[in-house]
Amino acid sequence: MGGPLLDGDPVPADGALPPGVTIDPAADFSVYLHVPFCRVRCGYCDFNTYTATELRGARQDTYADTLLHEVALSRDVLTRAGGLRPASTVFFGGGTPTLLPAGDLARMLNGVRDTFGLADGAEITVEANPDTVTDAVAEELAAAGVTRMSIGMQSAVPHVLAALERTHDPANVATAVASARRAGLDVSVDLIYGAPGESVSDWRRSVETAIALDPDHISAYALIIEDGTKLARQIRRGEVPAPDDDLQADMYELADALLGAAGYDWYEISNFARGAEHRSRHNLAYWRGTDWWGYGPGAHSHVAGVRWWNVKHPAAYAQRLAAGTSPAHASETPDAEATRLERVLLLSRIREGLAVSELADDRRAAVAGLIADGLVEPTDALRGCVVLTLRGRLLADAVVRALTD
Repeated sequence: MGGPLLDGDPVPADGALPPGVTIDPAADFSVYLHVPFCRVRCGYCDFNTYTATELRGARQDTYADTLLHEVALSRDVLTRAGGLRPASTVFFGGGTPTLLPAGDLARMLNGVRDTFGLADGAEITVEANPDTVTDAVAEELAAAGVTRMSIGMQSAVPHVLAALERTHDPANVATAVASARRAGLDVSVDLIYGAPGESVSDWRRSVETAIALDPDHISAYALIIEDGTKLARQIRRGEVPAPDDDLQADMYELADALLGAAGYDWYEISNFARGAEHRSRHNLAYWRGTDWWGYGPGAHSHVAGVRWWNVKHPAAYAQRLAAGTSPAHASETPDAEATRLERVLLLSRIREGLAVSELADDRRAAVAGLIADGLVEPTDALRGCVVLTLRGRLLADAVVRALTD
């Protein structure tokens, strides 16, 4: 269920943006649809998700209708602030979106389409647990307009999946990929490295298994221990070891080498694609800081420089919308300095890089030292752009500190 909600500025009952805020009609607009349901809670997960015993009155069978009330509310908010724009990307995340019937996901997507329209060639992604994907599910999603499926593989090694408390059948990953392919969908698979007890050999097996599935895109995320999770408590009690930074670095270097040899290019520290056309345009929208509205309990939004976040529990979310009020808990409008620092943090993570001109005047000289330390590509720096080397990707936090402190 994640950590506590942050406080911020109050949001009006109608969800209106602050006075004077207007939308740039030329800016891209993305949509995130949060489905907060899971069959079980993985020990490492800090996302805003709920199992059946945690719903306390919220219902999965009416969730699509509830979320569509927020879509209707957002139409009014965005119209008052300068007009609607077609969605360039739509992303169903969770939780496990495919725990809902495919027809419910299709209805939510149709609601977005009817309200905003979809840009030509819009990218529409659904995250999926491999146990929930069948030919019929994939075909129904594709018929609704979904273009891409992101499958939570995490590992090919049973004892690593057990350490992560993932309950899916590893054999179903290949089945899910095949179903998505037959439906004409682009396919991404997600991996996690650094689980308790995972060796470099285990990790190699997972990466090679993922490559053999021939997806268009592979994400490889280092396991991060989040406060409040079951895994964090187990580590604190000494029941399992904490992730080893050096071992995780070795695993990342191995993944980079294996994926590069198989034709996958990195475009963000944890993301690799076979060609630019298979990069996740939705995630790139986040890293580039464009506008998006996040629908659902606990979802975050960012429009015209204003950020807000919804109440977290599905029951509270449904109650707000049933009463005709915004589900937003609070908002903030970062100042120019905070916005600049965030752009350094995010743009330095992606392959297209960060323009040196976006750095504060007194930090531009730091780029030369980063080149000398092997953290920034010299050729890109000569054209005025900070792009991380492999070593720089491993030490990205240190690079950001050098460019901002």
